[in-house]
Amino acid sequence: MQRLIGLVLAVLPAFAGASVTVVDDVGRTVTLAQPARRVVSLAPHVTELLFAAGGGARVVGAVNYSDYPEAAKKLPQVGSYNKLDFERVLALKPDLIVVWHSGNPTRQVEQLERLGIPVYHSEPGRLAQIGDSLLRLGRLLGTEPAAGAAARDYSDRIAALKARYAGRPPVTVFYQVWPRPLYTLNDDHIASDMVRLCGGRNLFGALKTIAPEVGVEAVIEADPEVILVGGRDNPDDPGGKMWQAFKGMTAVRRDNIFTIDGDLTNRAGPRTAEGAAQLCAMLEQARGRRPR
Repeated sequence: MQRLIGLVLAVLPAFAGASVTVVDDVGRTVTLAQPARRVVSLAPHVTELLFAAGGGARVVGAVNYSDYPEAAKKLPQVGSYNKLDFERVLALKPDLIVVWHSGNPTRQVEQLERLGIPVYHSEPGRLAQIGDSLLRLGRLLGTEPAAGAAARDYSDRIAALKARYAGRPPVTVFYQVWPRPLYTLNDDHIASDMVRLCGGRNLFGALKTIAPEVGVEAVIEADPEVILVGGRDNPDDPGGKMWQAFKGMTAVRRDNIFTIDGDLTNRAGPRTAEGAAQLCAMLEQARGRRPR
């Protein structure tokens, strides 16, 4: 305990004053005496946002699976997104911690806030919010030019996809995050915004939980035109093979089961522009397989 208190006291002196102010994704005001120099990221998507905003050299720690860009793999780890090592976090003497609002345990985030360390809550649920996130993080980091360039590039790519796929015939979609138990994502998740951008409709988007568990029978009954298999490689169900047994499903019958890199769709960072482009192409391929 004495060691923990000492680490806290070593961190706190950096926070006098309030010359940099932004509002985070949950409406909380974050103030820093000066642009952050030592930042700890508590989610892989946060790490990607910080690097894209020009702050890679200022990120001093991250949770596991923070593996993009390549330089992020060399960062000291402070635990996992759902179980932090407080001593490691404090030993890094952060002047800013960026948390994943819906992913990090509320109790642990509240503990960090009680220590007096500025905390920014990241929760982009729409593609348009990625650009805003880059700009706000760039302000906190003092890297506005780099963040602004990244935000413009990202917004331009999303706008081009929107223009290309606006008005395309709708496609019903089931997005599979994990097979056993079977998890999907609702409309509050950025992956659903990507589906909408491409002219798709998430069949389970109205469920209240952001990552709800659903039954196989419910998916069969919903009969999606497309099944998107996201997430990391799963040896138990490579490429959504579990659905091949259900020959009567539209997605199976038309060979519309597509695998997409979950890091491009599940992580709310700049690479969602790449993920959205791939997803749109898949839905367009499904449209081309409709009976004439």
